[in-house]
Amino acid sequence: MYTHIIYTVLLELEEANLLKICRIWNLDLTLKDCRMADGIFFWGPVTSKEWCEPNYVQSSYIAEFFNTISNIPCILLALIGLVNALRQRFEKRFSILHISNIILALGSMTYHATLRQMQQQGDETPMVWEMLLYIYILYSPDWHYRSTMPTFLFLYGALFAIVHSQLRFGIGFKVHYALLCLLCAPRAYKYYIHTEDKLAKRLAKLYVATLSIGAACWLCDRLFCKQIQGWYVNPQGHAVWHVLMGFNSYFANTFLMYCRAQQREWNPKIKHLFGFFPYVKIQKPKTQ
Repeated sequence: MYTHIIYTVLLELEEANLLKICRIWNLDLTLKDCRMADGIFFWGPVTSKEWCEPNYVQSSYIAEFFNTISNIPCILLALIGLVNALRQRFEKRFSILHISNIILALGSMTYHATLRQMQQQGDETPMVWEMLLYIYILYSPDWHYRSTMPTFLFLYGALFAIVHSQLRFGIGFKVHYALLCLLCAPRAYKYYIHTEDKLAKRLAKLYVATLSIGAACWLCDRLFCKQIQGWYVNPQGHAVWHVLMGFNSYFANTFLMYCRAQQREWNPKIKHLFGFFPYVKIQKPKTQ
């Protein structure tokens, strides 16, 4: 924090000289353009992975503007899910799951706003924690030793956070995250085939659809960045990925809440908020 304050003060002292130098070469350059040309940014030099969005174009204070604000839908949707989970007194695991979505979105916002290595790790670590939560929610109902699974997953998540704070994994992180996702797939499919309600099954289909389209946007943004940068309009594939993943998490959480309510015999029904946002309405027996 103090380093950033000192850095900002030094920048302010150098701004006048920097403008003079820039005007020698180009009278039309603004201070923002001069700072970018000199490699000076509000959050310091870029130390993390960059995406296919020019840095500090929309704002002098946000490195990747669209990749940052595109996390807002995830936060809003997670808040809707959290309110529903609390209002109907679902198990605490679902409240924690919605909160983890919010933490992940905030981590992603700080990462794309700063493009700093520490903030990138602050984005990636919650991704792993969230998948560990999904593994617990999916597998815990049939796990006979109730304390072993949460204890192991907690220790695993804590160990990963410590190691990840010290090391850069690169492709190793992507492989690790993909394996965690694959662990969830068989159990999620089992829940799907045992669900009879058409609206609930539709949530699972929407989950697959948003994941597929979002993954395609992520890959195109990553693989064809050079070509995209030559287009008149940048489609902001990574930002679209963020928006779709916000809906993806919401559909997944709602579907899992429905399945869990079925297991608990809470007579779940899929309703829609404002005629669009699906949520689970339950009716617990009086004994519960």
